[in-house]
Amino acid sequence: MLPSIPLPIDYDVSLHHGFLPSDIPLERLPGLCYNKWEAIVKNLQALILSRRLRGVVEALPVLSTDYLQSEPEWRRAYSVLAFIAHAYIWGGDSPVDRVPPTISVPFLATCIHLELPPVATYAGVCLWNWKPLFDDEPIDNLENLSTLQTFTGSIDESWFYLVSVAIEARGAPIIPLMLSAIAAARQNDTFIVTECLRSFAERLDELGSLLQRMYESCDPHVFYHRIRPFLAGSKNMADAGLPNGVIFDNGTGERQEYVEFSGGSNAQSSIIQFFDIILGIEHRPTGTQPPNESRGVSSRTEPSTPPTPSHNFILDMRRYMPGSHARFLSHVAAVANLRSFVEARPRNRALTTAFDACLAMLRAFRDKHIQMVSRYIIVKSRESRSLSRGAPSPHRHARPKLPHPVATSPELPYRHPHTSTADAASDVSDHDSLSSPIAARSSRQHKKNLRGTGGTALIPFLKQARDETGEPTIDAWARRLLNNGPGATTSGDNPWTMAMIGDGGGNSSPVAKLGSVTEHRGEMEIVGLAGTWSVDDSEGGICHW
Repeated sequence: MLPSIPLPIDYDVSLHHGFLPSDIPLERLPGLCYNKWEAIVKNLQALILSRRLRGVVEALPVLSTDYLQSEPEWRRAYSVLAFIAHAYIWGGDSPVDRVPPTISVPFLATCIHLELPPVATYAGVCLWNWKPLFDDEPIDNLENLSTLQTFTGSIDESWFYLVSVAIEARGAPIIPLMLSAIAAARQNDTFIVTECLRSFAERLDELGSLLQRMYESCDPHVFYHRIRPFLAGSKNMADAGLPNGVIFDNGTGERQEYVEFSGGSNAQSSIIQFFDIILGIEHRPTGTQPPNESRGVSSRTEPSTPPTPSHNFILDMRRYMPGSHARFLSHVAAVANLRSFVEARPRNRALTTAFDACLAMLRAFRDKHIQMVSRYIIVKSRESRSLSRGAPSPHRHARPKLPHPVATSPELPYRHPHTSTADAASDVSDHDSLSSPIAARSSRQHKKNLRGTGGTALIPFLKQARDETGEPTIDAWARRLLNNGPGATTSGDNPWTMAMIGDGGGNSSPVAKLGSVTEHRGEMEIVGLAGTWSVDDSEGGICHW
């Protein structure tokens, strides 16, 4: 007997808002009990800049969570405490590795209730951190959204979170749509499945347009130097000043263990993982090749079954989702049948074209994200290095008040988020100037092993995730187009290259290669969109997809 198709409502998934809450998130906790928390988060920027935050937090009473009565209240408490905890850790001249009981005790209680780790996850900074400006206007409209709290008080930070909120809202109707497609596939209704896939592809195209709106109000310089450090997790942050992670002090006086958690990552977005599951896309550990395939061309002799989950970063990120959402994805994975349904009907051109269109749109979405990472991270890193070469800073160990990004590796001296941009870039420049063979080898190894904030080498991870999106293609022509690999650009910054694809009659025609974006190969000194720059198993970048 086939397992039942999941009902979204059973997993706290809204038919209208998707993984966003059905009810608009609370702007503040009700009653007087938690006013002190609300006062701190309301004045977070001023407390950080005045260096008062840690003293104010330490002077708080330990407030019980017993007065939280509804799920919206628990979510609000978690989000507020996550912002305060991260500001406490990263908001001084150097990071601290012990969070006092005044925050730890209630924060851990909210994490247990919501089945989340004690870190600022995607849920805390995006899913539960928004409000509509007007209740009668749609929430997938960026002009109708506002954040509830930020670390910096900047428009750029708000926009950074709200683009993800709008994507979640715009993608929400895909959830019931594709569950209907699964049901139709069980009934062998190819017409309904085809129509659902066509609608899915169109909506994915809209999501790509929404993603590109990031450039409108989130300046790369502001993001790179001001916003990103506060989003850091506590995993593999030794070079940033947290060699063991952090301790959430429970106030008992007993010996406690350090814990390490990844920072917020858009891989923690359930909607993006839902798309992959529905289309039967398998994501493997970075660098792992697909089995029984060579150079992107698969040999398909029989319909495939849903991929067996393998341990990799994307699956690990489900531990950072609200528990009910992670269980929903597991249930969907158990019933997903569209890939095998389409593969069993290769002669139905309308069906296979609709399925391949979904893959093309999702891959195009990931292409847009690679370009965004290049602009917000790789380019800004190079600018910092160029600045340092032209005007090396005389104050290598100065501690400016405003937060700046960390660039850490085993070969580079420690730099805190409050080191100036010129200082950080100067350190990189000095490192690059080493001329001995050992130093040269070390530098090459550093570039080879640089990791993004999601625990993998950033650009290779994103490129592989994109290329894996094209693997399930059904139509032979579409498969060749989607699986042609990154290739080399024809000129300058042109994101398109021309591939000669035969038409079966001996002729060839030039076709744009979907994956060939300019990807800034080989010179990544600082990578990731949020808070960890480690060479091993580092943190979750808020913009990993």
